[in-house]
Amino acid sequence: MLIVYAVVVLGVLGLIFGMILDFASKKFAVEVDPKEAEVLEVLPGANCGGCGFPGCGGLAAAIAKGEAPVNGCPVGGAGVAEKVAAIMGVDAGSGEKLVANVRCKGTCEATKNKYEYSGIQDCRAAASLIGGPKGCSYGCLGLGTCVQVCKFDAIHVIDGVAVVDEEKCVNCGKCIDICPKGLIERKPANKTVTVQCKSNDFGKAVKENCSVGCIGCGICFKECPFDAIIFENKLAQIDYDKCKQCNKCAMKCPTKVIKPKERKKPAPKPAPKPAEAVAPKTEAKPAEVKEEAKTVEATDEKQGN
Repeated sequence: MLIVYAVVVLGVLGLIFGMILDFASKKFAVEVDPKEAEVLEVLPGANCGGCGFPGCGGLAAAIAKGEAPVNGCPVGGAGVAEKVAAIMGVDAGSGEKLVANVRCKGTCEATKNKYEYSGIQDCRAAASLIGGPKGCSYGCLGLGTCVQVCKFDAIHVIDGVAVVDEEKCVNCGKCIDICPKGLIERKPANKTVTVQCKSNDFGKAVKENCSVGCIGCGICFKECPFDAIIFENKLAQIDYDKCKQCNKCAMKCPTKVIKPKERKKPAPKPAPKPAEAVAPKTEAKPAEVKEEAKTVEATDEKQGN
């Protein structure tokens, strides 16, 4: 009897608590825009924060409220923007792809060091020691802090300098935020010509520390027919809205610090096939012709018999 009593009591208590929870869930329910859930479903789920919001959920909520553009996800690109626009019933708009760009070309061979660094393998730690070991206080330290924060394997340190793989880069901005030198900037993916230096030193100081730095000579500024070169603080910069990728600045640069646009070489024409040698026809000798005629006649006579 006691067992039955206990079961009944527990059943009644469960029913009471269930009713209380049901009432509370309806009373204190937070209304969620159904579009927010739909937007969140089409977002890539990288949660990189490159959009400026705390993860994909934050961006989805902002888009649903109209506080963020439908193309606000840098990882998803145009494909995701079109899907989100369809959900929100607006135009996705046209935006060119942006990628990260490291403005330094100072490899191990091209630069000098002030001292030998043997501390924590972190660019921020090295930069705290009188700007780092490199003679150029503006240059890439090459310790790979940007590599560690990139979730897309889009940046690697090659010969002491960080290099971006533009095919993998999704413009999340993590490397830009972490670089203590402020060397990494965004640029249009379809613009290859770039000034790979960010030093504001005078030309003489640049030459003493790096053989491939911008010396502020102004030749690129004079050569550009589109007024796409800007000089600020002794440093050449490119106005990508005006740049036509003509390569004139890169060809004239004395230190080759301007990366040119690679021109595709035409495919070589296939070599003509050698003519096949034709064996000369040999004329039958008169004796052989007579012998063949006799053979044919003998065959005809046998068939007639």
